[in-house]
Amino acid sequence: MPANGTKKETLRLDIIERSSSKYKNADVIIFNTGHWWTHEKTSKGKDYYQEGSHIYGELSVAEAFRRALTTWAKWVDANIDPKKTLVFFRGYSASHFRGGQWNSGGKCDKETEPIKNEHYLSSYPPKMSILENVMKGMKTRVSYLNITRMTDYRKDAHPSIYRKPNLTKEDRIAPDRFQDCSHWCLPGVPDSWNELLYAQLIIKQQHHNVKA
Repeated sequence: MPANGTKKETLRLDIIERSSSKYKNADVIIFNTGHWWTHEKTSKGKDYYQEGSHIYGELSVAEAFRRALTTWAKWVDANIDPKKTLVFFRGYSASHFRGGQWNSGGKCDKETEPIKNEHYLSSYPPKMSILENVMKGMKTRVSYLNITRMTDYRKDAHPSIYRKPNLTKEDRIAPDRFQDCSHWCLPGVPDSWNELLYAQLIIKQQHHNVKA
């Protein structure tokens, strides 16, 4: 609880949500996290992260993310039978706000082509490196669907201002309109993620048939 005694929402880093018991007998599980682990979305790390009864007065997003993933990895190793369940982890996708972030005037509505020069790609997200290091220490085999870099090229594939139908001229030029440059148009980029998943499922089934 914060010093002023008021109640505040916290995020537990040391436990898995109760619904996780439903995952244990699944044929396929696909995990994903990372996109909203940002300074702004986590109360700037102040009095937000909790382990046991302890609430951290301040903790960086990167360290909290590492601890949460470690909790996840331990749960998977202890509860999932890899002979029955295929486990995947999908990395998070890139966003393409230009001139600000989603809440500060960032835009992508005039993007019509993908990035073609790799020098203009973003640096590889540190959080994905944290994920990869955590997975290296796991006993359970987790197939990593690393879509982060492939989505970095597609600055042209976001809904931007077009989530609203029948845009007026004012809608198109409104400087205070929040543009969506992090989610994706459908059909579009997410279809490629599904193709990667389907390919992995086919490969694993073929390996299973060979062993049988």
